[in-house]
Amino acid sequence: MSDSSVSNLVEKVREGELRLHELEDHADAETAVAARRQLIAADTDADLETVGEYALDAQQATESAIENMVGAAQIPMGIAGPVEVAGGAADGQFYLPLATTEGALLASVNRGCSVIASSGGADARVTKTGMTRAPVFRVSGIAEAQEVVSWVRDNRDALREAAESTTSHGELLDVDTYVVGDSVFLRFVYDPKDAMGMNMVTIATREASELVEEETPASLVALSGNLCTDKKPAAINAVEGRGRSVTADVTIPRETVEERLHTTPEAIEEANTRKNLIGSAKAGSLGFNAHAANVVAAAFLATGQDAAQVVEGSNAITTVEAREESLYASVSLASLEVGTVGGGTKLPTQSEALDVLGLGGGGDPAGSNADALAEIISVGALAGELSLLAALASRHLSSAHEDLGR
Repeated sequence: MSDSSVSNLVEKVREGELRLHELEDHADAETAVAARRQLIAADTDADLETVGEYALDAQQATESAIENMVGAAQIPMGIAGPVEVAGGAADGQFYLPLATTEGALLASVNRGCSVIASSGGADARVTKTGMTRAPVFRVSGIAEAQEVVSWVRDNRDALREAAESTTSHGELLDVDTYVVGDSVFLRFVYDPKDAMGMNMVTIATREASELVEEETPASLVALSGNLCTDKKPAAINAVEGRGRSVTADVTIPRETVEERLHTTPEAIEEANTRKNLIGSAKAGSLGFNAHAANVVAAAFLATGQDAAQVVEGSNAITTVEAREESLYASVSLASLEVGTVGGGTKLPTQSEALDVLGLGGGGDPAGSNADALAEIISVGALAGELSLLAALASRHLSSAHEDLGR
């Protein structure tokens, strides 16, 4: 990359010969990114020197992850753990990479991980898998709507064949039907294996939707009818799940609660009941937890997941029960959408974070790596819930932030 080639591209944009998004068509990715950055810096009087310092491959990033690239945003990454996880797919001690700008979060999650580890570890299981896409069709009225619903019910094998013809990995599990007046929604549910699967299921559903149009009176209006539901708070995800539904739980001896968390099982149970359950119910919340989204977001950023799907990832319920000589705690995430192949998982730092977990790439059997990632994140969320609830129960929340200077 030479200064003259960068300046030449900048001049062509200024003269109207090229548009910003066309630079990669006329130069290598590094040169295009540098030219775009130089132009934006000059036009906005911003200093983008640090934005221009990055280790990732610009060519790879512009081909798979971003458009109009000017550089990279750097987020501090830390490690929580190790913590023992006994899961259906994850089994052993794991460090959890978390990327965040929220001070005290890593310290809190790490404390929870330490308590879980000293209690023999946590159990975790993926209880349901299903990435969804729900197109909406137009019909003339309820009679045609019923005709479409009946056809879908009787032709699931044909829909499965059409959908799966577009992918070598995805598997169509089910198609749920919903009718609202002259609108018919078909909620396709897939097992995307180790991919998060959003692109996969969209392409597969497009193929299946063409078959529906050919064989029924239905006319496709939108490939996504928002009944999926992607990146928006939705009760259907809390009830039916999306991506992976996963639960982690742990039993902590009473003396550990008292010595390590500086409170009692009874106090943590009361804090959870009054805050996470009653308070959330009064607020009309879809998430009945303390801050599960904190851990989900930090894990997503670290491992290359779609950050916007933290909306669904915060769909979680935390339960706590004080038992005679112990504290039982669990967190159930209804719609955790994660993958270990595709998308942002291919970027260098995100790939390295997955390597810390030993989960880079596809698993054997297919889907096992993504299952393991979901289980480990759920244990991290459980650690965060325990630590925050204990801080609230012992009234140490504000002092912890003061001590860490946040």
